[in-house]
Order: sequence, then C-alpha cells, then structure tokens
Amino acid sequence: MCGIIGYTGTDGGVVDVLMTGLSGLEYRGYDSAGIAVANSSLAVHKKQGEVSALEGALPDESLGGVAGIGHTRWSTHGPPSDANAHPHEDCTGKVAVVHNGIIENYQELRTELEAGGHAFTSETDTEVIPHLIETAIETGATPEEAFREAVHRLEGSYAVAAVFSGSETVYTARNESPLVLGIGDEGHYLASDVPAFIEYTDLVVYLEDGQFARINPSGIVVTDEQGAVVETAVETIDWDPEDAGKSGYDHYMLKEIYEQPKAIRQCLRERVHELEGSVTVDELAELECGGPVQFVACGTSYHAALYGARLLRERGIPAQCFLASEYDVESIPVTKETVVVGVTQSGETADTVSALRAANRTGATTLALTNVVGSSAARECDHVMYIRAGPEIGVAATKTFASQQVALAMLSRVLSEECSTEFVEGLRDLPDQVQRVLDGSTVRAVAEAYEDANAYFFIGRGYNAPVALEGALKMKEITYKHAEGFAAGELKHGPLALVTEKTPVFALLTGSNISKTLGNVKEVEARDAPVVAVTDSPDEVGQYADYVLEVPEAGPWFTPILANIQLQLVSYWVANRMGRSIDKPRNLAKSVTVE
Repeated sequence: MCGIIGYTGTDGGVVDVLMTGLSGLEYRGYDSAGIAVANSSLAVHKKQGEVSALEGALPDESLGGVAGIGHTRWSTHGPPSDANAHPHEDCTGKVAVVHNGIIENYQELRTELEAGGHAFTSETDTEVIPHLIETAIETGATPEEAFREAVHRLEGSYAVAAVFSGSETVYTARNESPLVLGIGDEGHYLASDVPAFIEYTDLVVYLEDGQFARINPSGIVVTDEQGAVVETAVETIDWDPEDAGKSGYDHYMLKEIYEQPKAIRQCLRERVHELEGSVTVDELAELECGGPVQFVACGTSYHAALYGARLLRERGIPAQCFLASEYDVESIPVTKETVVVGVTQSGETADTVSALRAANRTGATTLALTNVVGSSAARECDHVMYIRAGPEIGVAATKTFASQQVALAMLSRVLSEECSTEFVEGLRDLPDQVQRVLDGSTVRAVAEAYEDANAYFFIGRGYNAPVALEGALKMKEITYKHAEGFAAGELKHGPLALVTEKTPVFALLTGSNISKTLGNVKEVEARDAPVVAVTDSPDEVGQYADYVLEVPEAGPWFTPILANIQLQLVSYWVANRMGRSIDKPRNLAKSVTVE
C-alpha cells in the first residue's frame, strides 16, 4: 500500500534520495506522492497522481537540507487529491509527518484538536499526528518527546515518520506496519520496504512493533516504548540493485515472469539432494508436525496454499486452507499440536500476520513461508521458510507464486518425512522445464484472438484447480476484464449459464484428470464457447480446442506450475494489447498492510 522513505545525510542531496526512494516504492500502489525537506524552515511539496507529477511540480532551485521524508499514498480516508496527499503539517508549519496504516481513534482525536483551535486541511486520519505533536511542543516538550507523546495516543496500525524545521533528525515509529532502516556510507535511511534505498545500501535494521528510532547524519538510535536504547541486529540484504530494475523489459511483470527459472533454482538451492533422493530445509530442522496443518493466506498466496494443502493431504497429513481474513480461532479447532502456516510474499500482509498472531495466542506452532527476510511474519512465527524469489516489483505476483508452490512442495516432504527419487528429479528438472515453456509459448496469438472477450473462464481439477483460480486472478488484476476460475466439475453447477461465444474457456488438461475435464470442455463447446487447452498431451486434446498451449510432462505435482506460466503470459499479453498499466493496476497495492 502506501510507501515511506526517509533520509538524513549529504547536504543538498535529500531531494534526489527521496525521489529515487519514491520511484522504488511505486510498485506498492499509490495515487499521490509528496516530500518534506527540513531546513531552517520546512519545504513541503505534494501532488495527486504519479511520482512524475510530483517531480514536475518541484522548484528548480535546490531545497537544501540534510533531512527529509517522502510518501506515496493509497487512499483510505479521503479521495486522491493534493490536500490529502502526504506529508501533512501542523498549524505552524514546523513539523511534517508521513504515515502508513489506519489510526482507529482519529475522529476522536480530531474532534479534540479542533475544539482546541487546530485547523485541518485534509480528510485524512494522518493529519491528527502533526497537530498532536504541535500540542506537545506548546507545553515545552522537545521534538523527540512530542513525537513520542503523539504516537502513544494513536490506536491502530501505523508506520510514522516526522521531520522538524531547523532539525537534522528524522523520528520514526511502527506498530503493525513495516519499517526498515538502512545504514549507508553517506547517510542513513528509513523506508516501508528495502527497494526504496537498495541503490544506496544493503545494510538494514528491522524495527519491531512498539519501537522508535531517531535518524540523523551521524547515526541511528533505536529505543523502546519507554525510551530505553535497544540493541539491534544489522542484516545484509542479498539483492543486487539491478534486481529491482526492468533490465530492458517493457514491464516488471514480464521480467519477473522470465525470472522464474532463476527464482526456482534459488528456492531449491542446498535443499534438494539428488544423490540421497531427499529434501531438507535447514531452517525447519526443529519443526515437528504432530497434528493437523492449517494454512492462512490471501490472494495469490491463498492459491499457493490450496496447492500446498493438497500436497500434504496426499501424504496423509490433515491440512486445511483458510482465507486469512476469515481465520477465527474461536470457531476453528486449533490446539498445541496444530501447525499454522502463513503464506505471504511480503511477510507484511495484515490479515495474514493477524491470523498468525491469533494462532500464536492458542499455543499452536506457527510457520511463515515468505520472501522477505526480517518481515513481520518472519519475526512473528516460531519458524520461517524463505522462498528466495528475489525482489518482485510488479503488483501482480508471478515468480513468487511459482516459488511458493515449489517451497510448499518441499515442505510437504519435510513434514511427512518421506521423499522419492521421482519427486527429487521432478524438482531438479523444473527450472529447465519452465524455461522451455517461456521459450516456446504461443500465447500472443491467443491474446490477439480473445482480446475483445466479454469474460474469461479458467477450469482445472486436482492440483490444477488452484492454478485455474490464479489464472483468473491475474486476468482480473491487469486487464480489468471479468474472469473466473473454477474447479472444473463446478462449471455445470451454475457458471455454465454465463458461457457464450464471447467467453473463452482456458482448460487445464494434464495428467490423469484429462478425461473428466474434457467432459467439461465439451459442455462449453456445445454453447459455442472457444476453448484454449493448456496441456502436456496435445495429441490427445488438440482436436477439442481452438488453441493449444503446451507444457512438458512433469508429473501431477509439477505440471500445474508449468501450466500457470502459460496463463501468466496470456494475461500479460492481453493487458499489453489493451494498453493497461500492467505493473501498477488500478486500485491495487503490492503489500496490503491494512485489514
């Protein structure tokens, strides 16, 4: 969702760092942007629209200063506008604040502040913060004391940062919203996510809930809620700055689709042992599974979790999958023997983190399966397994979905303590097979043929059912066209009423499920719907389809991963032909950090 960047360092270089950081956070989804630079006074500039619009509105002369904050806003309280954009100021213009999250008691605070004579200029919940700081300053508090007093009055989730006129310090704090600090040679940074400053440093400190930090050119000091200094661990991010660039591709999404062979290799590295025919994950060495497994996830991660749950059930382990927003430990049996697995690319998805916290309170064992080292989910759980996909900038998840599937496949063998040579060989071959799909795909002809469709249906059985759901989600996200995914057998229980000659049906026809799914194909063909078969058996199914998208034979566990690659490409090329904003689809955010 919203993005924060902060910097203290080289005199005169603040604006460049802030603007670079905002560009690095564009993938999170936003509708306005702004910066504040502290000098003898505050220079605040903000604009509705993209970062480029803000850049065009900045003055030609240098703003100077050594401290500043920036923000990309995704609207919650109040529509997109210049006035509602961050940063927000107090009545005196001496403090500016940026904020991610939701302040649940903002209306109560606003009413109190307005009664005290404070004038508000926006509809946002955030604006109460600078006015609370102003009130504390008026009573004699120092800037740091005033910032703490204001934050202590907030209820809800927040990552907040503030700068003061005449100061070289940025003050920041977090509660249930991510913040990471960066330690550089020429300055120090804070941000919602590492890509905001990866160009400048790979040394980071992750703030915990309830912690505060003050950042100035000489260093970073982290304190607890009472103000006591906290010792922090400095971690190194294993990303090349070029990983966060487009590398010549037109869109991040296309680049990330083509990065999937590399991402899968990284996920498998040192975990798959071909000679022994085994899978080991060192970070899960202490994990014991004596009871049922419950997956909690949202969106694309939920579809990966459905795949993982089926893998576990196949191994004799009871496994269920829950939408994290619907996970209720009061009505769902959770015991100390239960293993609750949170699947989340960012590790910051609010609903998933909340579900994991609820599971922790029951005494269940918790495991985070995530892409981001040091994320909230990783720190919240008893165990963590990283998918190692590298930075994913496009809002629509692609390479992280494939890496989640691969990680869950390995997890199924770790928890069941059983593996086979066939399974290990399948994992070994997977990156090369993904590359074959990418090199030989004919999806552009399909995109051209069905660009003008009224709707798109995706059907599959078994391990292909979650892939059908994911294929439909990708089509919705980046084309803005209506798309639905179904377990193939459900098509005739209602959705068939929607099928017309303008409703292409993408049928996942692989493995042992081909014959039954072909029955569903014939049902839609009888209604004149065009059919696109995604299959590892083109000779068997080609006569029933208008188009065939081939995948290699990879067995029941891994063929769905290959089939999904074709569906990602279909969505991309349809969206490309329609001129959509592929990397930043409307109304969506990369990391959904509010419930």
